[in-house]
Amino acid sequence: MAKKTKKNQPQGFGKYIKWFWILFGAGMFAVLLLFLLASWGAFGTMPTFEHLENPNTNLATEIISSDGETLGKFYLDDNRTPVPFSELPENLVNALVATEDARYFEHSGIDARGTIRAVAFLGSKGGASTISQQLSKLLFTKKPSGGFGRIVQKIKEWVIATRLERQYTKEEIVQMYLNQYDFGYAADGIRSAARIYFGKEPNELKTEESAVLVGMLKNSSLYNPIRREELVLNRRNTVLGQMAKYGYITEMEKDSLQALEMDLNFSPESHREGLATYFRMYLQRYLNKWIDENPKPDGEKYNIYLDGLKVYTTVDSRMQKNAEDAVQEHMKRLQAEFFHQNTPDRNPTAPFLELESFEIDNIMERAMKVSARWKAMKRQGVSENEIRASFRKKTEMTVFDWNSDSFEKDTIMTPMDSIRYYKTFLRTAMMSMEPQTGHVKAWVGGIDYKHFQYDNVIQGARQAGSTFKPFVYAAAIDQLRYSPCDSLPDNQYCIEPLKHGNPEAWCPKNSDGKYSGENLTLKKALANSINTITAQLIDKVGPSSVASIAKNMGLTREIPEVPSIALGTPDFNVYEMVGAYGTFANQGVYVKPVMVTRIEDKNGTVLYEYMPETKDVLSKDVAYAMVNLMEGVTRYGSGGRLRHSFAKNQSVYKEIITGYPYELTNPIAGKTGTTQNQSDGWFMGMVPNLVTGVWVGGEDRAAHFSRLAYGQGASMALPIWALYMKKNYANEELGVSQGEFEEPEDLSINVDCTKVLEEIQKELDTEDDLELDF
Repeated sequence: MAKKTKKNQPQGFGKYIKWFWILFGAGMFAVLLLFLLASWGAFGTMPTFEHLENPNTNLATEIISSDGETLGKFYLDDNRTPVPFSELPENLVNALVATEDARYFEHSGIDARGTIRAVAFLGSKGGASTISQQLSKLLFTKKPSGGFGRIVQKIKEWVIATRLERQYTKEEIVQMYLNQYDFGYAADGIRSAARIYFGKEPNELKTEESAVLVGMLKNSSLYNPIRREELVLNRRNTVLGQMAKYGYITEMEKDSLQALEMDLNFSPESHREGLATYFRMYLQRYLNKWIDENPKPDGEKYNIYLDGLKVYTTVDSRMQKNAEDAVQEHMKRLQAEFFHQNTPDRNPTAPFLELESFEIDNIMERAMKVSARWKAMKRQGVSENEIRASFRKKTEMTVFDWNSDSFEKDTIMTPMDSIRYYKTFLRTAMMSMEPQTGHVKAWVGGIDYKHFQYDNVIQGARQAGSTFKPFVYAAAIDQLRYSPCDSLPDNQYCIEPLKHGNPEAWCPKNSDGKYSGENLTLKKALANSINTITAQLIDKVGPSSVASIAKNMGLTREIPEVPSIALGTPDFNVYEMVGAYGTFANQGVYVKPVMVTRIEDKNGTVLYEYMPETKDVLSKDVAYAMVNLMEGVTRYGSGGRLRHSFAKNQSVYKEIITGYPYELTNPIAGKTGTTQNQSDGWFMGMVPNLVTGVWVGGEDRAAHFSRLAYGQGASMALPIWALYMKKNYANEELGVSQGEFEEPEDLSINVDCTKVLEEIQKELDTEDDLELDF
């Protein structure tokens, strides 16, 4: 047999080629096997993207204003409201692609060129993670410990990315990614991020704003615009540079945009911050009650934090902002004066007046036992002695402060001192309603929800003072057919013992303790809040008639049927009072205040639609006569400062009347109210299509101004109403009426008191001061 020649023997180089292909094939097979094993679940369960297929799951409930703005949301962990691709601005998508995945529209989930580059240069020239891979990464709730775990997760990301690309369009993947990403500060998804960082909807984002949010996608914790502004600014400019590199903007545009400052409008969407906080917390209670009474078809309860409900409300975001601004503007100045009058030198028992030390101790004791700290420590089983000791131990805390830009300051004090500190602050409540529909347009339950969570609109109830008198006058006009021009003598008047169920004789005095002895028209008597006239009227019609009318007008709290109710001794809240006064403005028809018009589920199915609740209480003639009477209050009486200037001897407290002179000239009906010792100040004001009530007072009745000049309703509450209305009138789109109240056809009650009013005006011109209200 012949020997093999060298030609027939494998060459050395060929051997290496052979092994190369063997190893290459084995490597490819191994990679393919790894992918197959990962997809089969050999390395653990693959996270699903079921919630991406149905992006409307586990969503926050959205609260929508009557003008289409989002007032806030209810959520637990995810403050997420997805938006479709059509609502994403082009500049945002361009910034995302240019920065994160330049060949996004060319690959099928994995960028081979990018992967090879990342491996070759060990990531020094950029990574290879595509947008699809980044979306798949968001599906992993737990981070791998490292090493092999990270390799396995990366393989899983690749598998999911390719599946995403097969199942969704490129646009849908971008949409889902931006809706899924957590931008920090409860900004879950692009819509929340746009609202929280820039105060606008995504489709309103400018190019430089989109660049900020895209820059955060790298690491929202690191690139935090609130804590690391310079770092985020540099990152934004990098994004803009990438947009120029790939031709989405010109070099000139890039240079111009990079020169801009980062104009943030940080608007947190926490439950304690933002617009209409008190209203939102009322709405939370309302919805919890609603879901108890209205289960899903399968019997389960709706979840207001996860089911993505849409709640359409009557509140107008613009009027709500005007209301909150008016409250803040006036209360800050009023509080400064209250602090000035209640320094320890002027008032050793500050903020309380006319109390003995044991009475103050009782107030503080009650406050301590109802505090959150006391209740929490009780639940933990801490002994009462230890709890009391903790209230006297100094600790770091953040408290409310009008003088800080954020209305907060860090301090060190004992919890007991903090209780006393908070009792020095005056509280307020304000509600505004359209009387024809009952739609509540604005709701302010206090000065700052974060630190004062008691809602004085609906939770609180205080003596109504003279704001109750119109119900007495309404009963007299309705039953006795009195007119605003009829008159009664201003003399001391007593109601006999046992009459109307009164155990003793009742002889009310006027606020100044004087009696003019003159016959006063009902219009002048109400304008100047003459108590003797009101006493005569309730004596004639009886307390039961007054209580009946008041209840029919929506005052649901107990009203004792005794003569003293004429001066407003019963307690009511602002919510009830506004609804009741709406009856006067709505031609005698009571419409129950409404805050929610419609509730929809996440698919847009209507779950609830409001049906008005109305009641005919007064005739049109009586209602109009009452409006006419209360117009006199703002022209000739205690509400006259809405139109007139201060007299000389009022200048002492002119500084606290924010925005004065108001110089409102349109028809306004209203009534001021002040309770005993100036503990409560009220103003109820009406124009034809808006009724607004304001209350101001301390948490405790013993915390009040010592002088009527400061503590009356015309000084404490009326300025908020005036500021609010001036802001409303400055925006004609709101449509707040400046016209006359509608007069009924064939009016049977005489309201033309021209001659009498001329005499009143002549008297007013000779007086040094406006009459004070009580």
